[in-house]
Amino acid sequence: MVTAGIGLGLMIGFSGTGSAWGLVISGQALMGMLKKKPESFGIGLVLSAAPSTQGLYGFVCYMLYKPSCTPEMTAFQGAIVLAAGIMVGVACLVSAIYQGKICAAGIHAYAGGHNVAAQTLILAAFPEFYAILSLVAAILMQGLIK
Repeated sequence: MVTAGIGLGLMIGFSGTGSAWGLVISGQALMGMLKKKPESFGIGLVLSAAPSTQGLYGFVCYMLYKPSCTPEMTAFQGAIVLAAGIMVGVACLVSAIYQGKICAAGIHAYAGGHNVAAQTLILAAFPEFYAILSLVAAILMQGLIK
């Protein structure tokens, strides 16, 4: 059960850290844009909020795996939870940071007068895909616990 607890912690800890880090990167860019174009807060907010989803993916995994974590669980089951935690946590950590960088670049370009909001959202979806892929893999791994 100790390994499962570590896995649950990694799911939340790494994914939340990634989202916070990515949000700071994109949020700083938004603040810079608001100095030049305060009327663009709405589109800037949409772009800067993109890295927040990875933290949600970690939380979803936590909620899916927590009921399986009981004192009766086997070492193998605990290892599955740990593996899922590492997988989701690291994928969400890294993808949120780089998604924040993509969004920050788009916000800078938008502040410079380039209408790149749609293109930025498309590019931001690429690192998001790998966070979603880790979530899907973790859901499929749940079948190994039962």
